[in-house]
Amino acid sequence: MTLDTETTGTTASSTTGTDATGAADATRASSGPRPVRAPRGTELSCLGWQQEAALRMLMNNLDPEVAEHPDDLVVYGGTGKAARSWEAFDAMVETLKTLKDDETMLVQSGKPVGVFRTNEWSPRVLIANSNLVGDWANWEDFRKLDAMGLMMYGQMTAGSWIYIGTQGILQGTYETFSAVANADFGGTLAGTITLTAGVGGMGGAQPLAVTMNDGVAICIDVDRTRIDRRVEHRYLDVAASSLDEALELAIAARDEKRPLSIGVVGNAAEMVPELLARKAPIDIVTDQTSAHDPLSYLPIGTRFEDMAAEAAADPADFTRRSQAAMRAHVEAMVGFQDAGAVVFDYGNSIRGEARTAGYDRAFAFPGFVPAYIRPLFAEGKGPFRWAALSGDPADIAATDKAILELFPENESLKKWITMAGERVAFQGLPARICWLGYGERHLAGLKFNEMVASGELSAPIVIGRDHLDSGSVASPYRETEAMLDGSDAIADWPLLNAMVNVASGATWVSIHQGGGVGMGRSIHAGQVIVADGTDLAAEKLGRVLVADPGMGVIRHADAGYEIAIDVAAERGVRVPMQEHRGSRGGAGRVSEDAAGEKPATESAATESFAGDTAEGTVDGPRP
Repeated sequence: MTLDTETTGTTASSTTGTDATGAADATRASSGPRPVRAPRGTELSCLGWQQEAALRMLMNNLDPEVAEHPDDLVVYGGTGKAARSWEAFDAMVETLKTLKDDETMLVQSGKPVGVFRTNEWSPRVLIANSNLVGDWANWEDFRKLDAMGLMMYGQMTAGSWIYIGTQGILQGTYETFSAVANADFGGTLAGTITLTAGVGGMGGAQPLAVTMNDGVAICIDVDRTRIDRRVEHRYLDVAASSLDEALELAIAARDEKRPLSIGVVGNAAEMVPELLARKAPIDIVTDQTSAHDPLSYLPIGTRFEDMAAEAAADPADFTRRSQAAMRAHVEAMVGFQDAGAVVFDYGNSIRGEARTAGYDRAFAFPGFVPAYIRPLFAEGKGPFRWAALSGDPADIAATDKAILELFPENESLKKWITMAGERVAFQGLPARICWLGYGERHLAGLKFNEMVASGELSAPIVIGRDHLDSGSVASPYRETEAMLDGSDAIADWPLLNAMVNVASGATWVSIHQGGGVGMGRSIHAGQVIVADGTDLAAEKLGRVLVADPGMGVIRHADAGYEIAIDVAAERGVRVPMQEHRGSRGGAGRVSEDAAGEKPATESAATESFAGDTAEGTVDGPRP
């Protein structure tokens, strides 16, 4: 199902109405906002499909069907951009068109800064976005540099050119609400009401994820156009005219055990406390507003229409008022938890901002990863996504069928792929996402490559993932919150992830800072690889799509998660310290009796290495 079924092969260049081929002169003459749409079909604008894939996905990120504010180059998350400026966008397009199969373009915070000869196994593009040295990794210093034209905020998949619209986060959100249903409501959300806020590029997945799990959702947003867009794209069922109507509709649907999602315009910092005061029958509470950036969260008393002007006029005062509003929002979320609702943070740093505003119970409710998702991460499972470079929905239908044939015993996957095919509208290039783990992703990638080679697919497939994955991110307020061994903030892992993907042959690789949770709070890496039907692509796919999810297994095995240690042993993932201890009879596991709690530094280290002896010799200093 698609919002755009054109597959004519017309190339949308960076200049409106101009064919991509030979458009450099026209591009230079109009380096400013204009509609952007990725080329379709099999005609190349570049010298090869790897470069063409990067070009099309960069453009796809700015397609008006996909991007939140394409004229400002903002893809999602309030300020997450695909390019630093229109001039930088045009330069990247021009460079990709002339880039050779053994060259690599370097992108620094959304601007191309160099091209070097590398080799055919190297990535065609290397991207670094929003990275700042520790003491400067904060919003104030970032905004100064941004205003000087020296940086941009890349979020996660915005600046790494693999955003596929709201579907990109949908299955992860679906999996989370499914886990909530299994843990707390007998396996279904039927007969429950979820209260949340934020239906932008990421939060827009929430209403459909809830109804896919048979529940009712009330979704608040300050921006009416976002609600209207989600209704248009069928992620949201109806828009209520008031909070009273939203609650009335929700209760009626709940009583009938009928799935329904309801959007309502308003400020969550006011509406969530109001619903608490009314003792509204809310069962689940979460939030996906753009709380990671205080300038993207509406203070109480400010009209949405005045938000941008007030933020620009006095960022410091706006931040203070925004944080005060977040405190009111979080206090109400905690109030719902105290009243018996299931409450969890969805990784946007709203708890941290509320704590900054002086609320000492801000972390009374958990993040969604330690509460529901970590077991999946521990076995290397996470968001695997792909897009049809042809622009033809039939190619996605064919890959859906292939996925179901590859994994016939995975009932959860079958349910998801079937529902996605029936209910998910494409935005921009047709795409799909599903969660696959270590030992599965490479099978899918190789199958897609075979389908391209045989002509079963009309053009190559581009394969990537969210940076929110099992082994590619350090984010103490989200993906790595409450790690078993206390390693929440250790950022070596995403850097290793990027390096192993470069070494394995990914088509483009990125390292970002601050995505999802804000400046100074995360470091994360992304990879994208093209299945173009060649033998070389098969070699690369067989490496990248093993090493990439394998990083999740080794990261969690290193932290002491038994499921990861078992997966590594069963599936042949080499973990040197486990091999070393196994050959000498050591255990090497951290106790999971207090899983989700940070152990004392000394106890974690002691428990990890206790009893490591060989032939009576203590494993310690020696000549």
